[in-house]
Amino acid sequence: MSVMKRLLATTAVLGLMAAAPAAMAHSQWLLPSSTQVEASTNAERPTYITVDAASSSGVFVADHNAMRLTNIVISGPDGSLIQPENPSTGKLRSTFDVKLATPGTYRIASVNASVIATYKVGEETKVFRGTEETLKTDVPANAAELKISRNFGRVETFVTAGKPSEIKPVSQGLELFPLQPTSDFVVGEKAKFRVLLDGKPVPNLKVKVTPGGVRFRGELADQTVTSDAEGNIAIDWKISGTYYINTSYPPRPESDDDDHGPAAGGQGGQRPQGAPQGQGAQGQGAQGQGRQGGMGGGIPRDMAPLRSSYALTVEVLPY
Repeated sequence: MSVMKRLLATTAVLGLMAAAPAAMAHSQWLLPSSTQVEASTNAERPTYITVDAASSSGVFVADHNAMRLTNIVISGPDGSLIQPENPSTGKLRSTFDVKLATPGTYRIASVNASVIATYKVGEETKVFRGTEETLKTDVPANAAELKISRNFGRVETFVTAGKPSEIKPVSQGLELFPLQPTSDFVVGEKAKFRVLLDGKPVPNLKVKVTPGGVRFRGELADQTVTSDAEGNIAIDWKISGTYYINTSYPPRPESDDDDHGPAAGGQGGQRPQGAPQGQGAQGQGAQGQGRQGGMGGGIPRDMAPLRSSYALTVEVLPY
C-alpha cells in the first residue's frame, strides 16, 4: 500500500471514531489485562492482573481523562472485599493491580452515586449537586418547589482465576447479570444476561454492545439488543476480542438511542412496563468525576427521580 493510501485509510478510521455517536463521548470503562488466568498454586507467588481505568470517546482508547479510583470496589470469589494494589492516576488513565489469591471469579467495579436537587429561595432557583448525606445538611427538607434526582452508575468487569465461581446479583442500581460464567464467552455461541434494576428484571430496555479495536478494524461493528419480558437478552458475538456493553435507565428517547454508558446517564423517558419502582440504591460516594457536594452549576435539563447506568467489559475468545 502506498504512503498516500495508508494516510487516507488512517484518516478514514480516525474519522469513523470521531463520527461515532456523540453520546459515546467520555464513557467510563475498566479494562483488565486478562479476564481469565490460571490460579496460583504457590501462596508465596499469587497471581495478579492489572486494570486500566479511564473515560474516553473511543472504546478502550485512553483519549480523555483518567478515572478516579476512590470508588473502586473489588469482591473476591467468597464475597470478601479486596483492596486494589499499586494504584496510580495519570492524565489519561488510572491503573491498579488486583491480587487473585484464591481460585474463582472476582468482580471489579467502580460504583458512583450522586444526588441533584433544585429548589426555590424566593424567586431564585438553587441547584444542589452532592451525596445523599450532604443533601440532608445542605438543602432544607421543606424547600419550595424541591425536585430531587438520584443518579447511580456502575462500571465493572469480571476476572476468573482457574475455575469460575458463582456470581450473584448485587441488587443495587442497574446491572447486567450473566447467566453463565463470564469466562465462557466464545464467538458463535450466544451469551445470555438478565437486565436488573435493584434486583428486579427490566423488560424492553435497549443494551448497546460494542467491540473494541475499531482503530484496527475500520468499522464500529456495534449492535443493540433489547431485553424481553423477563429482562433477558442474548448477545451473538460476531468477532473475538474485548467488548464494552452498556445501558441506562430510564431509556433514552427513540431519537437519541446511541447511548454509550455511565458518563452520559439516562435521559428521562417513560418507565418500561413492568419495571420496578425503586428509588435507586446508594453507592460509595459522589460521582468520581464531580464534586462532593454543594451548590452551583446550571439547572439540569432532566430531573428524572431516578437515573441509573451500567457498563461491563467482557472478553470473547475465538471459536
